[in-house]
This record gives sequence, C-alpha cells and structure tokens, in this order.
Amino acid sequence: MTDSCVRAVIEAIHSSPTQAVIYLSGGASQVPAQAASSQTAEEMALLAYNRALKLSKPGSPVVGVGFTGALASARPKRGDHRFHLSTRTSDRLWSSTVTLTKGLRTREQEDGVSSQYLIKAIANASKVAGTFVPDLMESEVPDEHEQQFDEDEELKQLLSGVTCFKLYPFSSDTSGAGRKIILSGSFNPLHDGHLKLLEIATSICGSGYPCFELSAVNADKPPLEIAHIKDRVKQFEKVGKTVIVSNQPYFYKKAELFPGSAFVIGADTVARLVHPKYYGDDYGKMLEILLGCKNTGCTFLVGGRNVNGTFKVLEDFDIPAELKDMFVPIPVEKFRMDISSTEIRKSQGSL
Repeated sequence: MTDSCVRAVIEAIHSSPTQAVIYLSGGASQVPAQAASSQTAEEMALLAYNRALKLSKPGSPVVGVGFTGALASARPKRGDHRFHLSTRTSDRLWSSTVTLTKGLRTREQEDGVSSQYLIKAIANASKVAGTFVPDLMESEVPDEHEQQFDEDEELKQLLSGVTCFKLYPFSSDTSGAGRKIILSGSFNPLHDGHLKLLEIATSICGSGYPCFELSAVNADKPPLEIAHIKDRVKQFEKVGKTVIVSNQPYFYKKAELFPGSAFVIGADTVARLVHPKYYGDDYGKMLEILLGCKNTGCTFLVGGRNVNGTFKVLEDFDIPAELKDMFVPIPVEKFRMDISSTEIRKSQGSL
C-alpha cells in the first residue's frame, strides 16, 4: 500500500460533506483485553456519532467512529493481536474485528495496518468511492457485521435516548452557514406564523441555518408516537423546510444539544424561562441554569405573544442583568401574528 493511495483517500474524505468524530483507544498492554472488544467499539462509535451531531455543520451528514485494539507490545502478549472498529451513521451501524497474525509485524507495522483499515472504514461511511484494500494477509479475514435502520427504528432509538436527534434536511437552500437558527415547537399544526417568524428571525441574525425543532418528548405529556412524529415531519417536507426531531423538552438541554444556536421563542416562553416558580421557586437555580445556557453561546430571539390574554414583548419582562444580552427582541413592526396552533385545532374541531 503506497502513501499516495492513502493520501488520496484522506483528501477525498476531507472533500466530502460528511463530518466525523473519531474515538480511539488501544494498543498493547495499555488496554485491558476485556476493554478491547467489538461491543466497546460500537459503544464508542455511538458516543462519537452523538458528539458529531452536536458539533457538525448544520445539514451535514455525520459519522461516529470507534476503534479499540490490543496490538503488539514490547513484552510478548498472551492473547491475540486484534483490533475492533465500528462506524455509526443515522441509518447504519457497521462493525468489524480483525485478528492479526501474531509475530508477523512490529508494533509500528500493526499500527500502520490498523490505520489503513480505519481510513477505509471512514471512507466507506462517508460514501467516498474507490477505496483501497488494506495490507492484510489472506488468512486475516475481517469479521464484519452490519445493521441497517429504517426511519421507524431511528425514531425509536431517538425516543429511547440512544441517539440525541434526527435531522430532516428538506430545505433546498444549502447556502446557510454558521450557527443554527431554531424555532422549537409542537407544530400541531405548522402554520404561516411559524414560517414567517423563522424568516424574520433569520433576517435579524443576518446569516445562519434556519430550521425547526420538534421535540418528541414533552415535559408535561407522554412522548409522541412514531406515527405522529412522521405525520408532523411531513408538514415540513411539503413546504421544503428543514426540521430536527429531538428528545429534549427543556431549553437548557436544547442549548447543550445545539451549542451556539439562536433559539426563536415567543414572549409566553420567556415568561416561563425567567420565572423562579418553574425552578422550584429557587431564583438561584433559575439563574444558574440560564447562565449555563448562555455559556453554550446560545441566544434567544423573542417575538411578541399573547400571555394570559395580554400581548407581551420582551421589554415587559424583568430579565436578570447577567442574562440581558442573551435575549434579543424581535420588533413588533417586523412580526406580530396572534394565530396559534391551539386556535387552529379548535377551529378544525380537533384537540
């Protein structure tokens, strides 16, 4: 295997839209034999995948990679020289175990072969064509396994907390760069007010990747059923807007999930965010949690909204001084629409 072949594949990976997080562990006596296993590699790949989701450029496909092994060491090893590798994408879990011929290679050479195999796996997960064949002997046949997930299984894993969110990139506009601009809600149903609000918020931000976020898990109600999630997602497909399905109902958790994002909210949400009664009547706890949101780099763009029968804007609320710069008003002259999903459902005779 020539260095030029490996370099060409690495350059192709970097040129692909896929973004990856790689967790590596292993080698020789530093890793206990029981830790170097296929299960460990799969668990590492899943952790890396969720990390990649949080850190990736909005809309980019991501892959999590886990690698662990017990390779040659200065002292002779009783067990096999072996490495385990796993890749995780939204709809696929692939894993492989390779047992190397003992005594055939130096530690450096075993590192080289395992590195080749790692690069090949990342290329495959990134859909990079023309991958090379690692320098394995004919007797060193990889033991490979693969699981494919359909949409229902992906959503089931989301609801159970295995994965943190699923992105549906329905928008044809891929020019958005920088942070996500997120309008969260139940969208039952999606209406023109939602669409207009996100449009105005994006113009205020100047640039970014606008998307909606549907939380499949509600703080006060049972989780949405998979069929209901899919029905609500179809609304965004019809209008060509990107939607993220997450399992986090609370904004302080959303801030951890989407660090650096701009969240678009109504004044009714501000009323809850800055009221100590929603934090066990503990002002200090409220401040601590919201400062945690601020430390992730998140901001809140606030639109006017009816609160208990009265139209409220950001300026109507007493925001703690430490948090004032985290909240940005959406001027009433730019956006005011009193329609709500609840009112639409009532007019349609549904709950």
